[in-house]
Amino acid sequence: MFISDRSGVAFPYPRMRIEWQGSRVDISEFEEKQPQLTPPRYIADPTALQHAASDRKEPLVEVLLQNNPFKSGSSGSAILTVRSPGHGRSTGDTVRFRKASDVDSILAATIELAAGYSITKVDDDFYTFTVSTGTAGTGNIWGGGDTVSAGPTTVSP
Repeated sequence: MFISDRSGVAFPYPRMRIEWQGSRVDISEFEEKQPQLTPPRYIADPTALQHAASDRKEPLVEVLLQNNPFKSGSSGSAILTVRSPGHGRSTGDTVRFRKASDVDSILAATIELAAGYSITKVDDDFYTFTVSTGTAGTGNIWGGGDTVSAGPTTVSP
């Protein structure tokens, strides 16, 4: 016979069970350990990488502009404004235009100068540049065609 630690009643020895905290109890009093008393162990992921590669520098690419992306300045002005939403360019960047058409007396060949143009950022959607030759005839005219692209002076295949 043994005395139950829970109830203090005597029970036959073969009916004795030992609970998870060490108490000696009868089979009728036995309780399993609650799973919530032993939460799962989580091991944090390591944060450092061995032999990590440096960030990749993306090559410059051409960006297709919207239809008629150029707006001439006032009559006699050599400044063109470019509409390119979210262009991500900065003042001083060099941009070369391809597949343009004439805009307000400024020839497509002038806009497509192989050396490109240094731009001035107006805001996140517009920038300006000054053409090397020619000026606007009427002024404040949108044009340039529907397949104009803007990009670096050289494009890598």
